[in-house]
Amino acid sequence: MKITKTSISGLVIIEPKVFNDSRGYFYEPYNKSKFDKLIGEINFVQDNESKSSKGVLRGFHFQKPPYDQAKLVRCINGEVMDIALDLRKKSNTYGKYEKVILSGENKKQFFIPRGFAHAFLVLSETAIFSYKVDNIYAPEFDSGVIWNDPNLLIDWGINELELIISEKDKSLSFLSEFNSPF
Repeated sequence: MKITKTSISGLVIIEPKVFNDSRGYFYEPYNKSKFDKLIGEINFVQDNESKSSKGVLRGFHFQKPPYDQAKLVRCINGEVMDIALDLRKKSNTYGKYEKVILSGENKKQFFIPRGFAHAFLVLSETAIFSYKVDNIYAPEFDSGVIWNDPNLLIDWGINELELIISEKDKSLSFLSEFNSPF
């Protein structure tokens, strides 16, 4: 397992060792003892999975404390642009983000600690996206930042008219409109 630190403290890209042969491939997407040694002890309590079409943008989502969540995300099939946005008020990277391309081909994973909002955009015709979380889903603590906040200056690499966004995600707040709970 190869760990790559990003420009934002706590965010890491994980590249598992993949064994390929004439039959296909084998790899361990998650091994608790290896993960704990490299990242720190995290107690994942739930796995989530979604299937989406090209142009679907989900996020930026997070849960407020005490139901905030760390996530280990990956794309099982297809390709997504994954983005984590730092919401930690005392961080020198508050309001900054990190992008990574996750795909069924590259098998990369992205660890996103508590204190971040998360979004992804489907780049392939379809994508199956999977993630582990270390806290349960609590709808009353659900929150988010709008994907097109002009202060974030995110280049999504797609025409806005081609995006498929839920009504919920279209109505999220600008980063400047709320006081970060982190």
